[in-house]
Amino acid sequence: MKLNSLLWVNIFFLVTVLASCEQDYTPKPKGYNRIDLPPHKYIPLQEEHPYTFELSEYTTILKDTSGISEPHWIDIHYPEFKANIQITYKNIENNKKKFDELINDSHKLASKHQIKAYSIDEAVLTTTKGYSATVFELSGEVPSQFQFYITDSTRHFLRGALYFRTALKNDSLAPIIEYIKEDVIHMLNTTDWKK
Repeated sequence: MKLNSLLWVNIFFLVTVLASCEQDYTPKPKGYNRIDLPPHKYIPLQEEHPYTFELSEYTTILKDTSGISEPHWIDIHYPEFKANIQITYKNIENNKKKFDELINDSHKLASKHQIKAYSIDEAVLTTTKGYSATVFELSGEVPSQFQFYITDSTRHFLRGALYFRTALKNDSLAPIIEYIKEDVIHMLNTTDWKK
């Protein structure tokens, strides 16, 4: 009798296990949130600064309120993406030493991210207005994924860095980073200096 009960328990267990394995299970691939990006549209910078450029119409200009801010430092804020492009401006005053220091500082600020960056790609561009611009693309879980500076090499030096105010990983932000990079390239190509 014990053997018969044990046999029925084993048969029941075996049928239960086989019945639960009948359905195929396919794990879902890893996915990201859908991000709908608006078409690129640009407007001229309305504020009074020694520089002008066109920026995305989806942005707002915020005054830099950091303790070290100087006149003409601004944040180009993307409210929908929780992103800022921090803009700093310096008048070189035709001072070669000051110009070299600003170039070195820009490279140092980009290289500070080497600890977390997989790579830092640097490209030198000549804008449509004939100014020299350098862009740094940083890959990896870095706080600033895109940095740049533009100068006429005698009087004006403008530097920018993209930052996100969100906890999302950079691979999730990749479409937004690419979108904003396109805006930055347009901004650089339309940058000019006031006399």
